[in-house]
This record gives sequence, structure tokens and C-alpha cells, in this order.
Amino acid sequence: MALLEVRNLVKRYRSPDGEEQEVVRVAEFNLNAGEELAIRGESGSGKTTFLQLISGILRADSGSIVLSGEDLTQLSEQERDARRARQIGFIFQSFNLLQAFKTSMNVELPIMLAGGSDRARATALLQRVGLTHRADHFPRQLSSGQQQRVAIARALANKPALVLADEPTGSLDARNATETLKLIREVCRENGAALLLVSHDAATLSEFERVIDFAAINRPQQESATR
Repeated sequence: MALLEVRNLVKRYRSPDGEEQEVVRVAEFNLNAGEELAIRGESGSGKTTFLQLISGILRADSGSIVLSGEDLTQLSEQERDARRARQIGFIFQSFNLLQAFKTSMNVELPIMLAGGSDRARATALLQRVGLTHRADHFPRQLSSGQQQRVAIARALANKPALVLADEPTGSLDARNATETLKLIREVCRENGAALLLVSHDAATLSEFERVIDFAAINRPQQESATR
């Protein structure tokens, strides 16, 4: 059963000289509940923009993004934010942890923003990623590998149906990259979450049974239009 259905999705950016450039044009994309899928794409190919459109961080210029039966493109920014808080976990390459908050609060905050309160859930997730002993530390006191593990725990805080991972091993050395990827896949399976990961790293992509090239589904029009 399709958890995510994308149809005729288009996103353009306007340059300082007024020209519009298409970055994303995806005619069709589906992801089933609980499925693992990796997307291969080079830097600048638009794959990060694609994830940000799916998550509702960015608004599409046209097309539809149906998640669990609801079209996110028809929602306001506030409604998209609320939907993302409840149903989508996002793992960033640069971690995106809040530096002013301790590790435990970085994991618990998404639960609070979604209107809940479950410190036990945050504690259990930190235990699952092996960071209980770092709960009272600030992100700057953690290694890169530890920060990404906090980000993984945060992404799973609200038991999302979908986890989006944008080059999650890109800032890590080989050993930490291997361990981090294994952890992401394990916690998604344990929580019943679908996983959509984008990467250009061959070692990361080789761990997935299903890999698609972003260039095969993303066909932006090359012509620029000045308005």
C-alpha cells in the first residue's frame, strides 16, 4: 500500500537576474509503508530539494504530494509544519541540532512541538542509539558520529510513518558512516517507518536492495523564463 504518492511535482527557483530555473520535475514517485528506498544523485541534482518538498519544508510550484491520503500541497505552511511534526522524521547531513539545548531536549522537543509530552520516549530512543550517558551534554560536546545518532533519535521521536535521510553519512568517517547507516535502518524497521534516503556515496547505496537514479525520475525543463 502506497504511503507516499508524488505526481507531476515541479519546483522552480528564481535567480537574482529574474530568470526561473526548474530544479525538480518528477512525474511519478511512490513509496510503500515500511519500505526502504535509496535515491542516487550527485550534488546539485535537486535531490535535497525533492526531500524538502516531500517533507513540506518547501512548497511546490505545482503537482501533488499525497502522504497517508492527504495532499500536502493543499496545506498552509502552518498545516504542513504540523503534519511534518506528526508523521515525518528528517535526518540532515549537517545534523541540525539545536546548540542551545542539551541532547535530551533535542530529542524531546519534537514531541513537545507536536503537542505531546513523553520524556520516557526520548530517554528510550537515546538508550537505543547508545547515548544515555550523553543526555546532559550539549551538541558541541559530542563527536560528529554522536551528533548524527542524536539526530536519528530525534527523527524517530514522534513515531513517524516516513523517515527522510539527506546524505546522513556525508559528514562522517567511514567507520561512523557504516555504523550510522546500520542504525538508521534498524530503528526505522523497529518503528515500522518507511525510509527514503538520498546519497551520492557508493558504499552507502550498496547497502540497499532498491536504488533508483534521481536523474531517471527528475526531468526538469532546461529552458529559463524571464518574468
